[in-house]
Amino acid sequence: MEAKDIQFFREMLNAMLDESLQKGQATIDDMTETVEVYADPADRATAESDRAFTLRLRDRERKLIKKITQAIQRIEDGEYGVCVDCGEDIGIARLKARPMTTLCINCKSKQEEDEMVRGD
Repeated sequence: MEAKDIQFFREMLNAMLDESLQKGQATIDDMTETVEVYADPADRATAESDRAFTLRLRDRERKLIKKITQAIQRIEDGEYGVCVDCGEDIGIARLKARPMTTLCINCKSKQEEDEMVRGD
C-alpha cells in the first residue's frame, strides 16, 4: 500500500475515533444531567426503554472504538491492510467501506459461510 493510502486511512480512522468519542461523551453528559420525574408510568417506561436503547448503541460504539484503535495501531506497526487469515493485501475498496477490517473479502466471505453452516 502506498504512503498516501496509509495517510488517507490514518486520517479516516482518527476522524471516526474522534466522532465516536464525542458521541460517547454527549451520551454521558445527557444522562447525567437528565433527572426527570414522570407521573405517568407509561411515560417512565418509554423513557427507560429509550435510555436502554441509547446505552446499547453506546456499547456498540465502545466496541467500534476498540476496533478503530486496533486499526490505528496496525498502521503504526506497518501491518495495516494485510489479511490476518491469509496474509494477502486487503483491497482498497474494502478498506474504504470498512477501514478497521482485518480480513480480505475472500476470507470474510468464507467466515460468513462457515457461520451460516454452524448456525451462528
